[in-house]
Amino acid sequence: MNIPLSSYPRIVIIGGGFGGVSLAKKLSKKEVQVVLLDKNNYHTFQPLLYQVSTGGLEPDSIAYPLRKVLIGYDNFYFRLAEVTEVDPGHKKIKTDIGDLSYDYLVVATGSETNFFGNTEIEHHAMSMKSIPQSLNLRSLILENFEQALLTDDYHERDALMNFVIVGGGPTGVELAGALAEIKKGILPKDYPDLDTRRAQINIIQGGDCLLPGFSIQASKKAEDFLEELGVQVWKGVRVTGYDGKTVTTKTDLVFQSAAVIWAAGVKGASIKGLDAADVLAGGNRLKVNEFNQVIGYPEIFAIGDIACMATEDNPRGHPMVAQPAIQQGRLLGENMVKLLEHKPMKPFVYNDKGSMATIGRNKAVCDIKGYRFQGIFAWFVWMFVHLFFLIGFRNRMVVFINWVYNYIRFDREARLIIRPYKRDYSQFKD
Repeated sequence: MNIPLSSYPRIVIIGGGFGGVSLAKKLSKKEVQVVLLDKNNYHTFQPLLYQVSTGGLEPDSIAYPLRKVLIGYDNFYFRLAEVTEVDPGHKKIKTDIGDLSYDYLVVATGSETNFFGNTEIEHHAMSMKSIPQSLNLRSLILENFEQALLTDDYHERDALMNFVIVGGGPTGVELAGALAEIKKGILPKDYPDLDTRRAQINIIQGGDCLLPGFSIQASKKAEDFLEELGVQVWKGVRVTGYDGKTVTTKTDLVFQSAAVIWAAGVKGASIKGLDAADVLAGGNRLKVNEFNQVIGYPEIFAIGDIACMATEDNPRGHPMVAQPAIQQGRLLGENMVKLLEHKPMKPFVYNDKGSMATIGRNKAVCDIKGYRFQGIFAWFVWMFVHLFFLIGFRNRMVVFINWVYNYIRFDREARLIIRPYKRDYSQFKD
């Protein structure tokens, strides 16, 4: 990898997400050599991926160059690489651009979509965990309407305009709200020769409420907001299959749809060499102690979604969202220095700052530090928090201007098919 030798200890970070970036910033100006590896050369602000999928934002407004994060930091190196294996015995990692030794390794690979072993759904449904996947989904949504214009078959047209979102967590709820607003305010203007009133947005939740983990008030209010927007909410329904045309469930409920978005769960993005049964916890996450050290490997740490730190309050590990990753990254930066100075490390204690989700224009729910509020004030709080955590002044300004413009004009300018996502529509003619 052409990383120079150094007298400082080498800390290798795998992943440039919230945890990896927070750790890298915390280690700046410390007497360590830091090597950051990622298969992309940018950090993605994942909470706003759904707005890229629905044409509200362009992808460059929620992405930030990782090299720019490291500008001005001494002894910092970034390499565009995909890690294929970890060799703890030799303290070495293997990547698609070569091998690299480490003194300390930090795994911050995040999470990936969990299809729970259903390969049929995995093959045909759409995911939304990265910018390329979001662009594919945006193209599919728009291409389905273009295709609906070309058919005179009643059932085929309905299937092309029927969107099924599987999963009633924040991602599913926010995506459903955005699609409902597109149906209401944009489709009639873009497709005047198409009866867009027949477009359907369905959200399917296996549990008995939306937004599990939120308060009962937030869950109920989110459902009310979605129904006001015309979204059909199906609770207590589990999807069992999707062959590209037909969605089957454990009930008699069946959907004919050309666009199924899977938002029903995530799992840790583990790496070969750290995937043994005694190392992995539920959800494909690495077992770590209170200092984020992987169990059995004192020189290897894991932070963020990939880390499962079982506590009394969180027996299954901390929530797989941004805040635990950011907090763990910051504390681990401090603990790394303490470790090198042979001082006792500080155990991680999660500071739960709350949960929030937006359902659409002037509609959001917030559970923050014991305070629960919904509606337009929650919507403004949601916008402020997301702008604050975006990396880069330009990105904050671009996103803010886009939001103001979209609010005033009730429009989404980025509904562009930049990279076509081709699929076979012939099965819908049956």
